[in-house]
This record gives sequence, C-alpha cells and structure tokens, in this order.
Amino acid sequence: MNVDTTGPTPATGRRRGPDTGRGYRVFRVVNAIVLTVVVVVTLYPFVTIVARSLSDNAYIVSGEVNLVPRGFNVAAYKAVMSDPTFWTSYRNTVVYTAVATAVSLVLTTCYAYVLSKTHLKGRSVLVGIAVFTMFFSGGLIPNYVLVTSLGLKNSVWAIALPNAISVFNLLVMKAFFESLPVELEEAAAVDGLNTYGILLRIVLPLSKAMVATMFLFYAVAFWNSWFAAFLYMDRMDLFPVTVYLRNLIAGATDATSTAGGLGSASDVVQSAATIQSVTIVLTVLPILAVYPFIQRYFVSGVMLGAVKG
Repeated sequence: MNVDTTGPTPATGRRRGPDTGRGYRVFRVVNAIVLTVVVVVTLYPFVTIVARSLSDNAYIVSGEVNLVPRGFNVAAYKAVMSDPTFWTSYRNTVVYTAVATAVSLVLTTCYAYVLSKTHLKGRSVLVGIAVFTMFFSGGLIPNYVLVTSLGLKNSVWAIALPNAISVFNLLVMKAFFESLPVELEEAAAVDGLNTYGILLRIVLPLSKAMVATMFLFYAVAFWNSWFAAFLYMDRMDLFPVTVYLRNLIAGATDATSTAGGLGSASDVVQSAATIQSVTIVLTVLPILAVYPFIQRYFVSGVMLGAVKG
C-alpha cells in the first residue's frame, strides 16, 4: 500500500516536505561532501599562495612550502609596499575601477531596460547587434587606432569606454527586467511618470539585487584588468596596480636569471617566486574585502535574472 508522505499532517494540516525521505537525506549528505570538496579545491591554491608570500625564498625554491609558511619572511611585502609608485598605482586602480564600473552600470541598465520592452520597434536588431559582438570584434590594431584617434589614450576613458558593456551581463539584466510585472509600470505611467521616472523610481528600487550583482561582476573585471592599461597607457604614473605588479614580476624574473641562480643582491627584488605570490595576495585583498558586503545579493540577483515566470 502506497502512503502519501507529502499530504497534510493530522495535527497541523500542513503538507510535509520531502526532507523526511531517505533519498533526500542521502542527497544532503552527498551534496555536503561535494560542496566541501569544491571549497577545499578552491581555497587550497590561495592558501598556498599566501603561505609562499610569507615564506623564505630558499624554502619556496626547494618546494617545501605548502599550506604553512616556512622561514617566516615579509621582506617582499616591505619591498613592494615601500615603493611610492605602488601606492600611486593602487590609487589609479581604484579610480579606474570606480569610473569604469559606474559607466558600465549606467549603460548596461539603460540598454537592458530598452531591450526588455517587447513592443519596441527594431528590438530584435538591437539584440542582434549586442549578441554579434560576443563572437566578433574589430581586432586589436583597429581598436588601438580607434582609441588613439579619439584622443582617449592616457586617460581613464581608454579603459572604461571600450569595455563598457558586457553582453552576458546585458542579457542577464534584460531577462530580469522582463520578469518585472508590467502592471507596475502601467500604473506609474497613469500617475504621470515618464520613461525615465519609471526607471529611476519604480524599476531600479526593485532591482537592488540585480544591480549589486552587476556591480560585482564589473568591479572584479575592471580591477583585475591589465591589458587595456598596458596597451593604452604610456606613463608609469598612470599604470594601475595590475600593470605595476606585472612589471615587478617581469623585473624579478630577469634579476633572478641574471644572478645566475645565486639570488639577487638587492633587497628590493627577492625572487620571482616570492614576488609573484606577494603580487597575487595584494591584488586579491581589496576584492575579498568588498565581496562579503555584496555576496548576499549575488545569488538572488543571478537567479532573478536567469529565471522568468
């Protein structure tokens, strides 16, 4: 005789969920094991990098550093952080990331809101133009010529404008806007709001999770970006921290090889292995500091933009 375990209980009249079944318990155990393995695999490389950045060069070269620092040494941190150019580059990175993220959020939001209107004439053409750029681009040299001819070199706009809209983020935000009730906008229009008023006073307050998610995507992308600045910036005082650290790694590698395997005589250049670890840690720290404050919006923002119904 089959028994319905999901029916209402005699005492409460509520429906019992599937968590009382053996299959669901097995699923939870397997899910916990899989997620634990994923967390360990994800954290292991970063913990190893932190340990290497705090270890003596001799232990790193011999391969004895794993999860725990050996021969505790912060000379590489001191060498990098005592350089005024480092802090100038960090300031540039903050400025570039803030400006580029703001521009990207504004343009992506406006474009996605327009594409979410099914009654818009030429909507399919606009969607096609956006999707086309996911697979085809003008190429490196034409882009360089374009940015140079527009007078954008050696400015924040060389970083912000060419990469202002991510098509993936655009499509996710478009799907989210399409899931909002049309009746809300119709009621606002009846009350006298125009298109911009509806977007600013009705749509955006309901899209905090989505906006926070897009902010995280764009901020991380611009913070970690180095090639655009490497290509369009000619002055060292305009380099972001990623380019500064890239040059530092290259310099440490050259110095180590020049020393013939005996190490550099300078305290500024410890070794390629130590400098690489320090650069990774210093670059990731700001993102790790910001992420916990945005993480609570992340899952809900992605799910809202991915599921319509």
